[in-house]
Amino acid sequence: MQITIGQHRFAADLADTAAAAELRELLPLTLNMADHLRNEKHAELPRALSRNDSRPGRIQAGDIMLYGGSTIVVFYESFDSAYSYTRLGKIHNVENLKTAVGRGNIEMSFSIE
Repeated sequence: MQITIGQHRFAADLADTAAAAELRELLPLTLNMADHLRNEKHAELPRALSRNDSRPGRIQAGDIMLYGGSTIVVFYESFDSAYSYTRLGKIHNVENLKTAVGRGNIEMSFSIE
């Protein structure tokens, strides 16, 4: 999967989950992503996806998760979390991810390479 934020492009692998397969069917997709707690960007998807929630314990920068069945979350900071998510994918190289997402709302595009 390819993620585009402004002029920045990031390659990501989709997880081997039903939700990730359903996300793939929605692509290409451009979403207005809101910032939350200065560690993630999130947006509502056009429809709910299958859930298989688990508590990862530790979120890693670059994790792409499904929250509550219909919210896609892209994490740009690593931290401990007690929340439950369904894994959607992982961005390979997160070196410039925090810079690319900046502050506030952003437009993020998801597509198949």
